[in-house]
Amino acid sequence: MKKVPLNELKVGQTGVVEEVRDQGFLSQRLLEMGIIRGTPIEVIRFAPMGDPIDIKIRGYHLSLRGEEANGIIVSISDDVN
Repeated sequence: MKKVPLNELKVGQTGVVEEVRDQGFLSQRLLEMGIIRGTPIEVIRFAPMGDPIDIKIRGYHLSLRGEEANGIIVSISDDVN
């Protein structure tokens, strides 16, 4: 398994949340929204300029800024391009 920031995944790619890096108040908010270790997460789309990122987690869609997604570390299969 390879660990990368969420914003490095491609559209349609899935991963599992490994860690939410400390982003102050935002870290707690992300945890409250269900972004916790072990949760599957999928990148649905990027906005035209690449920010924000639309993800699907726990059955709902969530938009994150690129800098927020950069603080979410996910594990992905090594064989995914």
